[in-house]
Amino acid sequence: MSIVPEPEPEPDSDLEFDTHSYESTRVQFGRELRKYRILSGLTQRQLCIAVRIAISHLSMLENGHRAPTRKLAHQLDEALDLGTTLVDLLDRLDRIATQVPRWFRPWLEFEREAEAFHMWELSMVPGLMQVEGYARALIGNEPDVAPEQADKRVAARLERQKILRRPKPPKIWAVLDESILHRPVGSPAVMRCQLQHLLELGESSHTSLHLLPYTAYSTVGLLGSFVIADMPKGQPPVAYIDSQSTGDRVTERAEEVKELAFRHNEIRADALSRRGSLIMIKEAIQRWTT
Repeated sequence: MSIVPEPEPEPDSDLEFDTHSYESTRVQFGRELRKYRILSGLTQRQLCIAVRIAISHLSMLENGHRAPTRKLAHQLDEALDLGTTLVDLLDRLDRIATQVPRWFRPWLEFEREAEAFHMWELSMVPGLMQVEGYARALIGNEPDVAPEQADKRVAARLERQKILRRPKPPKIWAVLDESILHRPVGSPAVMRCQLQHLLELGESSHTSLHLLPYTAYSTVGLLGSFVIADMPKGQPPVAYIDSQSTGDRVTERAEEVKELAFRHNEIRADALSRRGSLIMIKEAIQRWTT
C-alpha cells in the first residue's frame, strides 16, 4: 500500500460534517482516538495508511479540530481492533449533544475542558449541581416537552456532571441566591435531596459554595446568572451568559469576561462565608424535612 499524501483531501460526502452538531463532541472523540492509537502501538502514519486518510486529517481529529463521520469511526475501530468502541462513543456523544439547544453546544466543549468555574446563579441550582429529581421537575415543566424528550434532556444534564467525578475535578467558586433554598422545585422530598447534595458539594475540597442572603440587599446580580470558565494551557477564560431567550450565549470577548469577573467578585463580597452558607443550607434542609 502506498503512503498517503500529506495534503488535506478535498471534502467529499464521507468527510463533510456539520460543525455546530459536532462542536461539543470533537475534543472527547479526539482524546479517546489518540489514547487508543497509542495503546495499539501505531504511529499516526501507520493508522493513516490503514484507513486511507491524510496525516493532517488524523492530526485534526486527534486535536479536536475536526469532527469524525460515523463511517470513519467504524474504519478506525477496525484498524485499531476496537470492535465498536469509537462508533459507540460517537453515537453517545451525538445523542447528548442533540438533547441541548444548538446555541448551548459550544459551551459543553468549554465546560468539559475547564479547570475552574466562577458561578453566579440567581434563580435555581446550577445544572452541574442538580440531582435527577430537581432537573426532571425543571425540564418536565417546560412548554411542549414530551415525557420521552424530558428523559433524554435529564440524562444529558446528568452526563455533564461527570466532570465533577474526575480524579482531578474542576475547582468551583459558586455564589447562589438565598431564594434557591426556598423556591419549591418538585416536591419537598426533591428539595431535601437537592439541598443535601448541595451541602455535600459545599463540603468537598473542590467546591467553594457561598449564599447571597436577602439581608445583603445586593442588586449587582439581578440582571441574570452567568458562569466564567478558566481554561487550561494559557487559554483565555470563557463565559456563559444566561437568559430566558435563545440569546443565551458563550463569549470569549476579553472585555465582557472581565466585566463579569468584576461582577462575580462584587456579588461574592456580599455573600456569606463558606461556613455560614453551609449552616444556612442545613437549616433549609430541616425546614423542607418538617
